[in-house]
Amino acid sequence: MNYRIIGDSCTDLTPEMKEEGCFHIVPLTLTVDGVDYRDDENFDQKAFLAAAAASSDAPKSSCPSPEDYRKAFGEDDVTAYAVTLSANLSGSYNSAVLGQKLVQEDFPNKKVHIFNSCSASIGQTLIALKIKECADSGASFEEVVEQVEDFIRHQETMFVLDNLEILRKNGRLSTMKATLVNVLNIRPVMMGTPEGTIEQALVARGTKKALKKMCEEVGNRVSDFQNRILGIAHCNCLERALFVKSEIEKLYSFKKIIIADTAGVATMYANDGGIIISF
Repeated sequence: MNYRIIGDSCTDLTPEMKEEGCFHIVPLTLTVDGVDYRDDENFDQKAFLAAAAASSDAPKSSCPSPEDYRKAFGEDDVTAYAVTLSANLSGSYNSAVLGQKLVQEDFPNKKVHIFNSCSASIGQTLIALKIKECADSGASFEEVVEQVEDFIRHQETMFVLDNLEILRKNGRLSTMKATLVNVLNIRPVMMGTPEGTIEQALVARGTKKALKKMCEEVGNRVSDFQNRILGIAHCNCLERALFVKSEIEKLYSFKKIIIADTAGVATMYANDGGIIISF
């Protein structure tokens, strides 16, 4: 294989992708009350969720260093593509760009491109799959970049969170609003913007109704289902992910639906019970 695909650890890989060998993850580090959780293959989701729930402070994340990315790109002339968490949500993209400059100082003929996902989690996963599809089709480096950047521009990401405590702790949701949401059992359906930020799209009473609304909203966003893969990421709630898959299959004829469990970064944002979809 004459290329590498690198993702930061907000790229939630499916079990099949982990076995393929062409997807390489550069871990972020999560911190709760001074304890670090490295977001790699040894990340303990349950322990992290328990620590985050018990803490009065919001967990924090530290992006990979430029040197981490330099090493992941490889000390050779093999082409490398990287997918990072939205640059508006993390410093991971900027760190990857610096890593690119470092590796190209030693290997000036090496081709590297950093894709700002303008998304997160399963959105990054679909971008990684698109890179592989384009590269395996025989597209040139420049063609891969053009096709994947176009894919990113047309991608949609939506999510429903069952637990809003981390959003409250990190200041993205006021204490009063979080309390009202919990008392009234209101669940917002959130979505990513083209700029890679987050906004509220819909609201519903109860998680199941919010998930159904999210599924219904998919049809208002795209129509070429047969040409698209839909991805679902779940935080410790496979049954809920399978419910969403079933609802999507009732409504649309996507080419394929994939499911992944959240790794550390997406677990931090989605919290226990969170569901993220991208298409």
